Amino acid sequence: MTDIRTMSERALVLLIERKYKELRELLSEMEPVDIAALTSELPRDIIPLIFRLLPKELAADAFVEMDADLQETLIQAFSDLELKEVLQQLFLDDTVDIIEEMPANVVKRILKNSDPSMRQDINEVLNYPKDSAGSVMTNEYVDLRLKMTVEDAFKRIKRVAIDRETIYTCYVTDQDRILLGVVTAKTLMLSEPDDIIEDIMETNVISSLTTDAKEDCADKISKYDLLAIPIVDNENRLVGIVTFDDAIDVIKEATEDDFAKMAAITPSENTYFRTSVLSHTKNRVFWLLLLMLSGIVTGAIIAKFENAIAAIPALVTFIPMLMDTSGNSGTQASTMVIRGMAMEEIHLRDFIRVWWKEIRIALCIGATLGLVNTARILLQYHAAPESIYFALTTSITMVAVICIAKSFGVILPMLAKKLRLDPAVVASPVLTTICDICTVAIYFALITVFFKL
Repeated sequence: MTDIRTMSERALVLLIERKYKELRELLSEMEPVDIAALTSELPRDIIPLIFRLLPKELAADAFVEMDADLQETLIQAFSDLELKEVLQQLFLDDTVDIIEEMPANVVKRILKNSDPSMRQDINEVLNYPKDSAGSVMTNEYVDLRLKMTVEDAFKRIKRVAIDRETIYTCYVTDQDRILLGVVTAKTLMLSEPDDIIEDIMETNVISSLTTDAKEDCADKISKYDLLAIPIVDNENRLVGIVTFDDAIDVIKEATEDDFAKMAAITPSENTYFRTSVLSHTKNRVFWLLLLMLSGIVTGAIIAKFENAIAAIPALVTFIPMLMDTSGNSGTQASTMVIRGMAMEEIHLRDFIRVWWKEIRIALCIGATLGLVNTARILLQYHAAPESIYFALTTSITMVAVICIAKSFGVILPMLAKKLRLDPAVVASPVLTTICDICTVAIYFALITVFFKL
């Protein structure tokens, strides 16, 4: 596949040479997502011209794939007629996503150039809570009636398909929009023309409420391998659908948030470059400040053993290794638990099973690291008498803190889940602090025993 940067350079040359026909042919052969990537490499002032060379449908698809900055650049450059044409090609959920990223003056212009029914639909979706299934759904689905024949169904699909986001799964409702069943295009194609929809539809429908968390809705799509999931209200009326591509976006967003929280950073909705230095600072400083202050406890423990450190300065050299090992061990365990809970492989009722497994893993890892550490110390200090005590102290500490770290790596995420908090919040910052305190406390307690200080 041709590199995007090379394609952008070629497009720029064709543009400079005014070879618009060749440029249009080049762009028309590309996928929308690649066109969006290509435009991000070009100077902002020529992007509107590139966009105007595209066929209408391809232009709309590429517009959806662009980041918010490029979209805003184009909207500002569009005439009202051009903007209206683009909006007519977009699906409702894509339009809502764009509106949520735009400043107020741009949103006002988008709504001004939307037809009345589209404005009503947009306002309806925007009224749902931001993290709900209703906020990511679209009302562009195919609905059928119980008494329709397969032939009638195909006629309706052909009539409305151009304005629907998906036609593979059709939803059977009554006159009050109560969801009664689903029927796939495959089922329709394999049925006789005079078969009745009621006789061939699937009545065991997996659905989500408009108020359900959008992550739960996305998880259902993934779990049951759905192309789309119907979204209903509390009276089981069909309100909209969430398609698999929107579910992927939801899962991606949730994953990015979890990575940010595990790195002790407040998640940001903007990209790295669109987020200001001040915003980056605000997102990071709280947790770092909290962790810095919690380090006072570790410092107090070390200060208590100043005499021991003064007597045997080499004791200090082992502290970083022990703290890093305990922190990394705890992070490994918490990451596996969080992943297991996200995949619904691990549940709260499995706490004892998970903890017992992690303890056995900790003992195996601790024994392995302890033996390697003992050999390293004996070689480094040439088997001097005190080297045996160094080895015993550090190796026993290592086994103990790995067991403790693994235990908290299980306890903290599952406790957070029980308290309806985000497990990722406590995965790294809180766990690391606990591990550091336990490591220093156990290490110096063993020092006083072995070295009689």
